[in-house]
Amino acid sequence: MMKIAEIKNIRQYCDMIGAETLHPLVNVVDFAALPPIRYINLHRRVEYYAIYLKESKHTALRYGHSVYDYEEGTLVFIAPGQVVGSEEDGEYHQVKGYALLFQPDLLQGTELAQNMRRYSYFSYDIHEALHLTEQERSIFVDCLIHIQNELRHYDEQSKYLITDYIKLVLDFCVRFYDRQFKTRTIENNNVLARMEKLLDDYFLSSLPVQKGLPTVQYCADKLCLSANYLGDLVRKETGISALKHIHRKTLEIVKLRLDDQSKSINQVSEQLGFSSPQHFNSWFKKMEGKTPNEYRVQGY
Repeated sequence: MMKIAEIKNIRQYCDMIGAETLHPLVNVVDFAALPPIRYINLHRRVEYYAIYLKESKHTALRYGHSVYDYEEGTLVFIAPGQVVGSEEDGEYHQVKGYALLFQPDLLQGTELAQNMRRYSYFSYDIHEALHLTEQERSIFVDCLIHIQNELRHYDEQSKYLITDYIKLVLDFCVRFYDRQFKTRTIENNNVLARMEKLLDDYFLSSLPVQKGLPTVQYCADKLCLSANYLGDLVRKETGISALKHIHRKTLEIVKLRLDDQSKSINQVSEQLGFSSPQHFNSWFKKMEGKTPNEYRVQGY
């Protein structure tokens, strides 16, 4: 059974790796300034936000039940409640890179606390990490140095400046992910094509009767992506949400089935996984502006 240690706060983590704790609620770690670290096969459930810039490659990173052999210059995002760890090799390594760590309590009463949901990359899977360009790396490290300087010269304005810098980091990461999505257009289009086939196959099977309508989570699982990453990818490529994309595909299938006059509207509803004829009618009218029966009577 996997052994999981609870890392409840930043000080506990910093003590474990031999780093100075500049503030109990927020810290910047420069791994190059630390003594060599020996990786142990220990999984940690953290209760803080963490952004790691990996600049040395010694051992694979474990995230949940997955192992990721990351590239240098990679940003990894961890949210409270997630489980992370490293693969044990028994050796000591001089690690390079940075970490920005901050407790949710730091954000209490700030505008950023209300907007953390915007940064969906904290729920991406580890293989969906952000790969920085040299310019992006410089911007990221520069922001962390500003935060570190504020922590070393803390005064009554520092909390506000630090939270502003954290927001700046998070907003820059949104921009960097936008760039990564754009530079991976071919791969993204391949994901969309696979998603289309997945939905076609779903409606041709007995799964709608067994499980109901397809969901974003179902598609993400089958495509080996996190739901948030798939949602962001679809929105970047199509301009609509993944759920709306699924609904549009479902509507396309529904119309084809309604064109088959040999099946009743209730049969179409049941075979496509709607919970009830009433649900089917209201969903179709919302999508098409008319009821299924009106669609059939009008002949298109």
